[in-house]
Amino acid sequence: MERGLSERRALAVVRMSASALRYAPRPDRNVALRERILALAHRHKRYGVGMIYLKLSQEGMLVNYKRVERLYQEAKLQVRRRKRKKVPVGERQPLIRPLAANEVWSMDFVFDRTAEGRVIKCLTIVDDATHEAVAIEVERAISGLSVTRVLDHLALARGLPQVIRTDNGKEFYGKAMVTWAHERGVQLRLIQPGKPNQNATSNPSTAACATSVSTSTGSPTCSTPGPSSKPGAGNTTRSGQRGHWAG
Repeated sequence: MERGLSERRALAVVRMSASALRYAPRPDRNVALRERILALAHRHKRYGVGMIYLKLSQEGMLVNYKRVERLYQEAKLQVRRRKRKKVPVGERQPLIRPLAANEVWSMDFVFDRTAEGRVIKCLTIVDDATHEAVAIEVERAISGLSVTRVLDHLALARGLPQVIRTDNGKEFYGKAMVTWAHERGVQLRLIQPGKPNQNATSNPSTAACATSVSTSTGSPTCSTPGPSSKPGAGNTTRSGQRGHWAG
């Protein structure tokens, strides 16, 4: 260049293209999306790229799945495989006693076996304010989608609560349940880690469920699962049982 070489000849000497010389990097259009992905990943530590994409869609962000996946991988947010260990996956808040019925429900599972040794699964739903057994669903297997169907059936009979409190079960915090709760405006709350007694409002009903089903057959095992108990049938827990409350 000092000897007066033309730009074309100088580029030929260094083997560089003219387009590379004039290239100007474009501004990063993924700054806001990347920040939101990081925020969701830190808030929900066990969410993979699929659940992150679902949350973004629920917030109204129209983004391509592959774009979210690329940014997720660039940030090295891949969820590591773990051994059986309880890890918080969402916001947990102290248990506060509701003031009226149909504000907060608690859900839990109880397991038993039939006479032939097959496992049955009972979903119990309890109103935290009145301790009423809202519903008891008995099946061989209950998935997250099955839980949403039970709740939709209850919605027709008595409406839905503002908050549903559960433990960290996959049926309660999977894609089916998260999508269902967002579409219906219901908040999902988890009990605090290391405090299973915060789900005590449903424990009396689960115990009563196992006892009533077992005694109805006259044997220590349950009979073949039948239709679930009708919602709002007036079933309540024993008066001697008390929940554990933070306030």
